[in-house]
Amino acid sequence: MTTAAVFGTGSWGTAYAMVLADAGTTVRMWGRRQEMVDQINSGCNQAYLPGVTLPGLITAAADPSEVAAGADIVVLAVPSQTLRANLGEWGSALPTDAAIVSLMKGVELGTTKRMSEVIEEVGEVDPSRIVVVSGPNLAKEIAVKQPAASVVACRDEAAAERVAAACAAPYFRPYTGTDVVGTEIAGAVKNVIALAVGMAEGLGFGDNSKASLITRGLAETMRLGMAIGGEAPTFAGLAGVGDLIATCMSPLSRNHSFGVKLGQGLSVDEVVAQTSQTAEGVKSCTSILDLARKNGVDVPIIEQVHAMIVEGRTAEDVVRALLSRPRKAEVD
Repeated sequence: MTTAAVFGTGSWGTAYAMVLADAGTTVRMWGRRQEMVDQINSGCNQAYLPGVTLPGLITAAADPSEVAAGADIVVLAVPSQTLRANLGEWGSALPTDAAIVSLMKGVELGTTKRMSEVIEEVGEVDPSRIVVVSGPNLAKEIAVKQPAASVVACRDEAAAERVAAACAAPYFRPYTGTDVVGTEIAGAVKNVIALAVGMAEGLGFGDNSKASLITRGLAETMRLGMAIGGEAPTFAGLAGVGDLIATCMSPLSRNHSFGVKLGQGLSVDEVVAQTSQTAEGVKSCTSILDLARKNGVDVPIIEQVHAMIVEGRTAEDVVRALLSRPRKAEVD
């Protein structure tokens, strides 16, 4: 039987652990806090997935070495901006022959590295063992076993297939691919576009406005992704437009909900104080914009979200700036 170690006990890490267990994989989870470990061992994660019963194949421990020992697959589900520090703390415990799966959707601040690049650098992991799972994966829907699909991407097709087989649950359909770059960029950028779509909703705009932002946001995502080696079909698939739609439109999306409150006039600090959460797009908009500028890619929506998040520009100013841009052909 395949054994997986899942590092991180948040909503998506726990939901993916459930997927693995329901596919017949034995799962050990790592949690930093003993009370969370005890809760998972009792069959629940009330902090992130209240009311959901965890499969019996899931156990947890606070010792990284205990969790990772003998694992065929290691899943990393920590916040993207903490990955480097976490790997520095317990990366040496990871088995040298395991597939390393990234569930994280972000670009590292300061370095503009994708999560797979951080794993390769800090964890000293060969890229042929690094697998990225991404798609329309709202954790609360998956945790109650609503049907969903995802992309399992790896440079090594055999490694991708091994991970896909381990997470092919009755309600979760994995598709394999080799475009790690495109899959990661799509997963990171959609969080920022979802903030913009949420802002539009918070301002009272309707579906035309939101659909326009989603479509032009996809164009930005493709330009950036392809500039650094991503492949066009990826952005038309589950990791691209699929994840973008789910994140931009669902009230279950933290980035969408955060954007709505910004559009209603709250500041970033006020939203954080009200919700006790920070959306991934808020943290990653700066690094994604830096990556785009480094590669000479035009990303006006991302620029305006960054101006609002970092520079304090109002939602009305952002809309005005986007609508007043010079006209151009839709397809370059």
